[in-house]
Order: sequence, then structure tokens, then C-alpha cells
Amino acid sequence: MKSLILKDIYNIMHNMKALVLMLFIFLFITIPQGGAAAYVITCCILCAMMVVTTFSFDENAKWEKYAMIMPISRKDLVLSKFVILLCFCLFGTVFGGVLGIAGSAIIGRFHITSASEWQELLAVCLAGVAISFFLGSLVIPLLFKFGAEKARTLMLAAFLLPVLLCLGLYYLLRSFGIELTDSVVLLLTCISPLVLLLWTAAMYRISFGIFKKAEF
Repeated sequence: MKSLILKDIYNIMHNMKALVLMLFIFLFITIPQGGAAAYVITCCILCAMMVVTTFSFDENAKWEKYAMIMPISRKDLVLSKFVILLCFCLFGTVFGGVLGIAGSAIIGRFHITSASEWQELLAVCLAGVAISFFLGSLVIPLLFKFGAEKARTLMLAAFLLPVLLCLGLYYLLRSFGIELTDSVVLLLTCISPLVLLLWTAAMYRISFGIFKKAEF
């Protein structure tokens, strides 16, 4: 599986200039409005979407047909996409964190000596990884099912669905008189890693089920 991950990283390196340029453009747009926190989330989501590019490279090179005659299992091929997605999310967090801190500090929206601001930014970085990985893993089954080009048109709907579900859950809790107090937020934060793990396992099984039935 290591070779599969390195392949995707190598392919992305050829498209890295465009990605870095886009991240720098959003730096000047996001920092004045939302500070380092907003920029970190933006970088995480943009980098997570690079997993779509790996599928485009595979389709153009007819990689999957070639991989099926090599000693590569379908499970490893599917799993490698989730691993590379995590790598993209982590890269987005580090890139966004470093530039976000620098940019926010320059305009006075982040104070290097403030422990509370560092704690808040760390929490945002963790949330950024979780959110971007959640959304990215939602797209991967679509990519296996429909291919990179068709899946692009479905990405917006795929992103809107979790947002609508979260809003629906929020208003449902409010209708039952349950407010999002600090204790409730802390509880949701504590169970979020388990939810993300179960979600990832479900998306992997769906993706593998789709790819297992694919004919090349």
C-alpha cells in the first residue's frame, strides 16, 4: 500500500504549484475576515479535495486496469485513498496553521504570547482535520462509483447533506429544550473521534463494495 500512497503523492506534486497558489490567494481573502481559524479550516477542506485529483490521474492513466494485473489487492487500493486523504488533511492543517498564525499576527488578530489563543487554534486545527476528512471520505465512494468528472458535479450535494443534517439535529435538540451548553459541546467533542472512526469504516466498506464489483 505504501507504493500506492507514494504514487498519489508523486502525481500531486506536479499539481502542487496550483494548489499552493490557491492557498495563498485564500490567505489574503480569509485572514482579514476570519483570522487564523477560518484559514486553517479553508486549507484543510481545499487540500482534502485533492483526493479528487488523484482519481483524475488514475483515470487518465488507466491505472486501475494496470493495478489489477499487479500483486495489489483491491482492499489496499481503496484503503490507500483514505490514507492519502488523511495526509492531505494534515498537510492543510500544518500549512494553514503556519501561514494563518503568521498572517494573523502581522495584522494583530493573533497574539503569540496568548495561551488561550494557542489552545483555541489547536482545537480549530483538530476540528479542521476532522471536518475535512469527514467530507473527503464522503466523496470517495462517489469517485469510485461515478469517476472523477461525474463525481465533481455531485460534490456540492454531498457537502450540503451533512450541513443540513447538522442543522436539522440542532433544531431538533432545541425543540426538545436541549441547549448546546459547554457540557453538551464537551460531550460531543469527546464522542466525535468515535463517530469519525465509525463513519470512516462505513465509507470504506461502501467504497470497497463498489470497487469490488467494478469491471476493468
